Amino acid sequence: MPGEWSPSLSCHAGPFVMPERSSTLRRRLISLDSRVIHWLDRYGHRLHRVSLGVLFIWLGLLKPMGHTTATSLLAQTVYWGSPDTMVLILGWWEVAIGLSMLYRPLVRLALFLLLLRIPGTILAFLLLPDVTFVSFPFVPTPEGQYLIKDVVLFFAAMAIGGSMRHEHG
Repeated sequence: MPGEWSPSLSCHAGPFVMPERSSTLRRRLISLDSRVIHWLDRYGHRLHRVSLGVLFIWLGLLKPMGHTTATSLLAQTVYWGSPDTMVLILGWWEVAIGLSMLYRPLVRLALFLLLLRIPGTILAFLLLPDVTFVSFPFVPTPEGQYLIKDVVLFFAAMAIGGSMRHEHG
């Protein structure tokens, strides 16, 4: 019927027709998107693992160097030694986690070390709620935020562990 839209008329000018330039731009964007996704697929897991390893080494080294962190809360919830000794142990523990993340064959060890550390993090929330929250459960203190970050990092490490067979190289 005259005046009705049909696929054969889609090339003709009209208010709802995509010009050829837009179609070319769309193809280029799809191609670019495909290349970016391929790059992320190829390198994303590795970069995720390495960045997490560097973060654990960095934050772990702060403890033996004498800088105060929220790990002192963990040291107060783990009763296997003096808090000062536990801060040192937990700092070097984090360094070991980070180094294990950097060396791909040891990622499973890093996950195990993280798993052993999580109960102390949870205990800090349970035993020291006045220190970890301004208003439970939605307003954490800076120390509570640090411990929440530890839980999130644990789950990020789980994602890395789950991708070990997928990581290229």
